[in-house]
Amino acid sequence: MKKQGETFLNASDFGENFTWGVSTAAYQIEGGHDAQGKGRSIWDNFTANSKNIQNGDNAHVSCDFFNKYKEDILLMKSMNIDNFRFSISWTRILPNGVGTVNNEGIDFYNDVINFCLEQKITPWVTIYHWDLPQALEDKGGWTTRAIIEWFSEFVTICANAFGDRVKNWMVLNEPMVFIGAGYFLGVHAPGKKGLKNFLPAVHHSVLCQAEGGRLLRKLIPQAHIGTTISCSQITPFRKNKRDKATAIKVDALLNRLFIEPTLGLGYPTEEAPILKKLSRYIRPNDMENCKFDFDFIGIQNYTREKVKYSIFVPYIRAKIVKAGKRNVKTTLMDWEVYPPSIYHMIKKYSAYPLIKKIIITENGAAFEDYLKNENIEDTDRLRFLQKYLGQVLNAKNEGLNIHGYFVWTFTDNFEWAEGYYPRFGLVYIDFKSLKRTIKASGKWFSKFLTS
Repeated sequence: MKKQGETFLNASDFGENFTWGVSTAAYQIEGGHDAQGKGRSIWDNFTANSKNIQNGDNAHVSCDFFNKYKEDILLMKSMNIDNFRFSISWTRILPNGVGTVNNEGIDFYNDVINFCLEQKITPWVTIYHWDLPQALEDKGGWTTRAIIEWFSEFVTICANAFGDRVKNWMVLNEPMVFIGAGYFLGVHAPGKKGLKNFLPAVHHSVLCQAEGGRLLRKLIPQAHIGTTISCSQITPFRKNKRDKATAIKVDALLNRLFIEPTLGLGYPTEEAPILKKLSRYIRPNDMENCKFDFDFIGIQNYTREKVKYSIFVPYIRAKIVKAGKRNVKTTLMDWEVYPPSIYHMIKKYSAYPLIKKIIITENGAAFEDYLKNENIEDTDRLRFLQKYLGQVLNAKNEGLNIHGYFVWTFTDNFEWAEGYYPRFGLVYIDFKSLKRTIKASGKWFSKFLTS
């Protein structure tokens, strides 16, 4: 399977114990937004305002995984994919966020888990992938300390319901993204803005991340427990001192903010002084309670960012220079295609001695996909995966601490504020007929896994 210019032959080059899979998220694929007792999430609320989402899209039906999960899992099996990462919808289990459990929601995930196991596909469960119950947001959501108690209840229910069969768990998905976009920039649900929302939400999510790990360890002693961190290689736009200092600051905010307190290193306040304002939310013993010894850390990398100093940006004095303005190859998300970024991120997190194991829990790309004669020749995505995997192999061959790779994502889905426009899937979905068609990239990945 080696192609000219590639650095790997096949999946076996990564070793027998390397984990391969695909990643998804409940809100992005399930649909069934009010089926069988499911409650309303912040994303149901956010998408109700069509101005918040490209083309006014919503995820009421999406991929209809709620009804088509067997079809998708069988398709996964046919593609030789034997690890499936998915999340649990909080409001499908607890419609009001706390209190009465929706047994039909428990039954749905039991059915998904059991069917995975029947097909010899290992389930990897993410507990929180951005779909906070609206009932809890109405009480303050991630900005209120009560979220620790609410989240602990949700974790406990999931562990007790599914822990006898699910051994691989992730507590949070990309806290920097759901807090930064949802509680600082306001471009994701729940649409809040400003430091007054961002700072308490940061601290409470770090506490929840650790507390979720402790509860899983207590309730499922043999579980393989992780959490996931979004990360991008940060480089200065220019070679001057101000841009170099800005890059260090942005790196602290985007790549270090949620991992370092978890490792007992505290918040990176020296490099990002704005984080000193977190002190008003930190109570006695909090920093000790931020710590948890995870079995693995999932890192999720797509690109690199170039940043420059900007006096016009409040608080951080930093501006990301968009890839589209830098004359580089980009994806539909206006993210630079820069394969070495994933190598640099593996190297960065491998340098933390307390991280036991690193798994790439998301990596992929959105490009234009055209269905022609029942085929989708998505060459750009195929090449993207090959080149990024080449960099992962370079990292592994250097002895860096990398043990697995999950593609984002299995099927095209609802891509948050961008709606259905950017397609990331290995499998194409016609969102009118809901027909699934394996793309060229999916066919390649299937062959790669068995080669």
